[in-house]
Amino acid sequence: MKNHEIIRTKRLILRPFAFTDVDDVLAYASDPEWSRFLPVPSPYTIKDAEEFVARNILRHRDDEHGLAIEMGNRVIGGIGLRLEAPISIGSLHYSISRDHWNQGLTTEAAQAVIDWGFTEFELEKVYSWADVENVGSWRVMEKIGMTREGTFRSHGVNRGVRQDFHYYGVLREEWECH
Repeated sequence: MKNHEIIRTKRLILRPFAFTDVDDVLAYASDPEWSRFLPVPSPYTIKDAEEFVARNILRHRDDEHGLAIEMGNRVIGGIGLRLEAPISIGSLHYSISRDHWNQGLTTEAAQAVIDWGFTEFELEKVYSWADVENVGSWRVMEKIGMTREGTFRSHGVNRGVRQDFHYYGVLREEWECH
């Protein structure tokens, strides 16, 4: 499985990106509201979408799993799990088109990916982070059983502005009880 995984949920298919996904990625990533908390180019161009898809295809290996979130034969976002194998932890990252916010889809995808991380890769912990102002993102983390572990102040820069991030994590034993 590891290099060709497909994860199916009730409403979604999570699968490796393909070059045919470029137009769908451009459709959601060119929305300035979608990218407000993300360090991506703005305006987002077809070249940016092509490079994003190519990077995900090239990086897709045993320790980096960038997956397209597909619904109704359209890519509506992306989700990834980066493995830190020597210490058995994984970092979760995700984004979904604004048209699909507040429908539980990101939560559904994120839950499937952390379940996959704990079962397939026998991780001991999965963590993630979000801008402190990105309430929707850290609410997803809370819904999938993650606990806020702290706030990293001035830990990033997006469009010239320093960002603070809330960091969340879930341990294997917590996941098993969730």
